[in-house]
Amino acid sequence: QLQASGGGLVQTGGSLRLSCVDSRRTFSNNAVGWFRQAPGKERDFVASMSWNGGTINYADSVKGRFTISRDQAKNTVYLQMNSLKPEDTATYYCAAARRAYTGSKLNDFNYWGQGTLVTVSS
Repeated sequence: QLQASGGGLVQTGGSLRLSCVDSRRTFSNNAVGWFRQAPGKERDFVASMSWNGGTINYADSVKGRFTISRDQAKNTVYLQMNSLKPEDTATYYCAAARRAYTGSKLNDFNYWGQGTLVTVSS
């Protein structure tokens, strides 16, 4: 139901925009988020947004560089990533919660899309 795309290879300092489409229009009233997982590491929180966009949270490591947004008309959640660093290299996952507002932990989210790989070269 959640389909992520937009990953790729980019140089340090570059930008990418990830998209996550809710193909069945299931999560318009739910909080959504992005997580990432680097090889050999745990899946970490990146950003989240409440159902109406009124509450947004970011991991400290991406504040000021990444922006989460959603277009309800297109049933799509975005993650705009600027000033990318090699340490941002990971597989990025979009997720949705059962509730309109949620936290930043893995188990706050109930539905997951497939990942999209982002590689930042130095």
